[in-house]
Amino acid sequence: MKKITYFLLGCVIFAPVYSQNKTKKMSSKIQPPVAKIVPKTLEKHGEKRIDNYYWLNDRENPEVIDYLNKENEYYQKSTAHTKQFQDNLFLEMKSRIKEDDSSVPYLYNGYYYITRFETGKDYPIYSRKKGNLQAKEEIMFDCNEMAKGQAYFNLAGISVSEDNKWVAFGLDLVSRRQYTIQIKNLVTGEILPVKLENTTGGATWASDNKTLFYTRKDAKTLRSDKIYKHILGTQAAADKMIFNEKDDTFNTFVYKEKSKKYLVIGSSSTLTSEYQILEANKPSGKFRLFQKRTRGLEYSISHFGDNFYIVTNKDKATNFKLMKTPVKATSADNWKDLIEHRDDVLLEGIEIFKDYLVVEERSNALNKIRIMPWSGKGEYYLPFTSETYTAYTSTNVDFDTDILRYGYQSMATPASLIDFNMKTQERKVLKEMEVLGGKFDKNNYIEERVWATAKDGTKVPISMVYKKGLKKDGKNPLLLYAYGSYGSTMDPYFSSTRLSLLDRGFIYAIAHIRGGEDLGRMWYEDGKLLKKMNTFTDFIDCSKFVIAEKYTSKDHLYAEGGSAGGLLMGAVVNMAPELYNGVIAQVPFVDVVTTMLDDTIPLTTGEYDEWGNPNEKESYDYMMSYSPYDQVKAQAYPNMYVSTGLHDSQVQYYEPAKWIAKLRVLKTNNKQLFLDTNMEAGHGGASGRFEALKELAKEFAFLLDLEKITK
Repeated sequence: MKKITYFLLGCVIFAPVYSQNKTKKMSSKIQPPVAKIVPKTLEKHGEKRIDNYYWLNDRENPEVIDYLNKENEYYQKSTAHTKQFQDNLFLEMKSRIKEDDSSVPYLYNGYYYITRFETGKDYPIYSRKKGNLQAKEEIMFDCNEMAKGQAYFNLAGISVSEDNKWVAFGLDLVSRRQYTIQIKNLVTGEILPVKLENTTGGATWASDNKTLFYTRKDAKTLRSDKIYKHILGTQAAADKMIFNEKDDTFNTFVYKEKSKKYLVIGSSSTLTSEYQILEANKPSGKFRLFQKRTRGLEYSISHFGDNFYIVTNKDKATNFKLMKTPVKATSADNWKDLIEHRDDVLLEGIEIFKDYLVVEERSNALNKIRIMPWSGKGEYYLPFTSETYTAYTSTNVDFDTDILRYGYQSMATPASLIDFNMKTQERKVLKEMEVLGGKFDKNNYIEERVWATAKDGTKVPISMVYKKGLKKDGKNPLLLYAYGSYGSTMDPYFSSTRLSLLDRGFIYAIAHIRGGEDLGRMWYEDGKLLKKMNTFTDFIDCSKFVIAEKYTSKDHLYAEGGSAGGLLMGAVVNMAPELYNGVIAQVPFVDVVTTMLDDTIPLTTGEYDEWGNPNEKESYDYMMSYSPYDQVKAQAYPNMYVSTGLHDSQVQYYEPAKWIAKLRVLKTNNKQLFLDTNMEAGHGGASGRFEALKELAKEFAFLLDLEKITK
């Protein structure tokens, strides 16, 4: 890796003169804000970096808020000519959504649970019906009423006690994923006065219907680090800490097994897992270790009958395998193979039923669902014939049934929820997402899966969709999306909002680059730590491929990514800015080295296994070689729309703010550069299904305006 000469960063103070003067000549009407330069020297491993915009880190500084507001004003004035188009796009996307929609009910512990929306309302209504679907509806939560007067609202972690009387739920009113848990009496409707603060929002009941286990966060780092026990009728201050995860690279959580027989405390880092178990009917007992943490050993557990079933990478099972062990002898010494490791098949998870084991697998970058009778006779795979699709098991809470509920969709096929009889192999579509407006016909769209060749010869799959009749003449606008981190797969999925691009001539494509697990665990391993550069070069090579194959051209190619995918965007615009006409970066993680050196920032230390620890020289140098903020240089950059949230807990607002400030100074052309900060939201953007559409309309208007498509 080429060594970076850090002292050159101290010379950026001379760059503004050229860049700003050039901008004035090109655009005399609307001038972007220029962040003041306050050089701060950052030193590590005997090397110095100059950060001219470190001062933007202080959210409490009025000058910081003023700068963000000025950036917002600049964006709004610069795009004022698209405002009516944004409104039209919003209404268009909204018109495709069935506003009075509801979920397919599922039966759990004697009640059918339903989530529904009402016309004109942003938030869901959670309800249930006792015994059958003709029973009287019981409203558990009307989030529209609860959200009144709130700039942001999110209800999560609904957990009903086994006697069906109590429900615990979490509320986030800021969008920093710090939830307050409350408890409601479902018989009287009373919400108890006790509030359990600074939690993950999730909680689980013991079988006594009065003991609630939940996870608290470190108030500063927001790491999930402590498990507490709350007893109904007591104050929050009396809650007892059950477990403290002291390793700051781990998070902890608590849940109940599907069998309802065990409570489970889990601890996990990027590379290692550990679980503790306790009989759910003995909440005052002591959790016992299932299998102690061993560096590099990952596993998850599912209880059924006299055994636990374990999905694990034990014995160098890179793509994971399935093992089982008796309930009374859970250490790894007693684990026995049930499904052996396969080099070409990733085992992603299991669902257990009385007569069947259902296995979710992935091979050749596609989902597979395998049905395995416990009798050992007649196993088979669900038949999927599309070239590119997504299939996944859904809500399956009942052991004693032959019915598997699963979901299916593709880039041209709306999401369906299906009940499949594993005995008769009969398939019943319970619901297919409705696309309103009368214009949508999936037969009007073409889906393709193509393979680009990366610089090292690796074949990288790309899923794409476009309108039938499109000519591959290099003139089509194409939006290429990717994520490429944490082993997260970006499966091809349907989006009714995406139709607003497809119907205007866009191709939409997903690059399944290394860093995800699209082609198995090694696909992830080859895109992290000291191989992270593969993620960026894969995306660039996918971009070159769609240009070479005349799906699009440099004048019409656009790129999009969010969070760690925003890091991807930052890296590729530094490495190959000439390939793109425009880039969308949502809540981008771009100040990699500074963030990873600050262990007070939420979630940092737990990220070392993903990115590396910059306290080590080798990792520091490698991260510096791609860190978007550090690698900004004097060159022509594409048009860029960057969004963030002031209260983001995952990627702090100041990362994109500093990045934009530096880009404004160093970029050598007059292409658009926008920073749009939601001053009330966090990592997930605005709350409410329709408010989120307004943010999407901004992105689409940005792209369409560049293509000179105005309606």
